[in-house]
Amino acid sequence: MLHTRSCIRIWDFPTRLFHWALAICVIGAYVSVKLGGLYMDWHVRFGLATLGLILFRVLWGLIGPRYARFSTFVRGPGAIKRYMQGAATSAGHNPLGALSVIAMLVVLGFQTISGLFISDDIMTQGPLYGRVDDSISSWLASWHERNEWIIIGLVALHLVAIVWYVAVRRRRIVGPMITGNARPQDLPAGTPPTEDGPMIWLRAAIIAAAVTALVLWIRSLELVADFSFS
Repeated sequence: MLHTRSCIRIWDFPTRLFHWALAICVIGAYVSVKLGGLYMDWHVRFGLATLGLILFRVLWGLIGPRYARFSTFVRGPGAIKRYMQGAATSAGHNPLGALSVIAMLVVLGFQTISGLFISDDIMTQGPLYGRVDDSISSWLASWHERNEWIIIGLVALHLVAIVWYVAVRRRRIVGPMITGNARPQDLPAGTPPTEDGPMIWLRAAIIAAAVTALVLWIRSLELVADFSFS
């Protein structure tokens, strides 16, 4: 049920699934690269999965349900200033949260794309390694490593923001991203529920299938290259 007296559906199921899948992939990519060795194969897998998730979220931000769309929560400096001064915001991401979402998509997007073109010069390389000049590959590799710290910083800020919202603003933001539902008293009056259900899930499944096909095709390019040089 999307809307009852006790709750209002804010986050659709595909958006919630994306959120937690991305968290798992980012953690998995970080842990596997630190373990190194044979775990680097898993680092590549987690990286490709993250790329797929980023592509899905960009498309979902354009044609997804109400609160998943960028047009719903991406606002200008004026809205951010008013929010910082205590103005109420609509359901979904607030203006500061929108900045976090965009920053995370951009930074993780660069990390996954750059990883396609680089090699660790030992035993692991991205699916598109060798398809650009060595100088470009080296530049991407250096920024791939530096960007890791930016990702750590964004994740840390994200966790701090969660604690701040819960402790200072007394807002429940973790629960709704699990259940999809928020209490009416935590939302502005008259907040409409988001769209969710079989038709939304079908739309998400079609996008996910297209994105998965693209990622698998990218992965296959490495296998073709390996075969051609064998």
